[in-house]
Amino acid sequence: MSETTERLEARTHLATLATEQADPRYAGIETLSTLDLARTMNDADASVPTAVAAVLPQVAAAIDAVAERLARGGRLRYVGAGTAGRMAVMDAAECPPTFSTDPELVKAILAGGKAAEGGAVEGTEDDAAAGIAAIAADGIGPDDAVVGLAASGRTPFVVAAVKEARRRGALTVGLSCNTGTLLSEAAEHRIEVEVGPEVVAGSTRLKSGTAQKFVLNMISTISMVRLGKIYRNYMVDMRVANSKLAARAVRMIREITGADAEEAEAALTASGNHVKTAVVMIELGVDATEAGKRLEQAEGRLAAALQV
Repeated sequence: MSETTERLEARTHLATLATEQADPRYAGIETLSTLDLARTMNDADASVPTAVAAVLPQVAAAIDAVAERLARGGRLRYVGAGTAGRMAVMDAAECPPTFSTDPELVKAILAGGKAAEGGAVEGTEDDAAAGIAAIAADGIGPDDAVVGLAASGRTPFVVAAVKEARRRGALTVGLSCNTGTLLSEAAEHRIEVEVGPEVVAGSTRLKSGTAQKFVLNMISTISMVRLGKIYRNYMVDMRVANSKLAARAVRMIREITGADAEEAEAALTASGNHVKTAVVMIELGVDATEAGKRLEQAEGRLAAALQV
């Protein structure tokens, strides 16, 4: 098949996708007042949670599978291009400060590399060979989980990367905003969030981007809950890196243990700014060393460490 034929088929396929359609409800938006246009966009965005809710069983199944790989020492990789890829970069970047994870645990593989994080790098999303090479370069294997993101569900870089990851035995998830996509065919777990046409036709940074962010929030957060990174609904594994987070840490310790501010602050300092250790110290009346041992024996799970 010639390159010209491939491009023609790609254009024809794109024209059939729901996310590429021009919705007549939004015709003439340039004539609306700013307030009316804001209301129109807000109304459109309000449909996203319903679309995500429709695929929660698939989301949950994928998360359980991801968490199982992480629990046995694997890594989580997001693969994306453009808007989807940049959202993946953001979600991955938030895991170390929020959950004290190793920076290598959750990372994003973005078409175009770091240069694409701040803007478009033309043509990279169409490079299937680069997607395969990126998976190989990262040494993806059977213990790892790879989540491919593409609103269209057909981005060559992403589809090829997911296929290669699956060939290597990794868990694979395809997250798209259309149905019956190439990405879904490539992945073991298929998440298709049907958001429909965008307010600005084809601008998938809008509803599609919002839907993908919703699902990424669930994948990273719930996986960390399953790994014991959350206690009750507190982010007890967060890194205490500034005064705001120090105040949050003291508040968490007080609310969990019932300690006063002075005791909570003293325990946090003695623990080396580690919330879990400080909680164990106060609750069990032990020093930081003993609290650390109990947490290690409990594989970092605070609830288990508190059981005497």
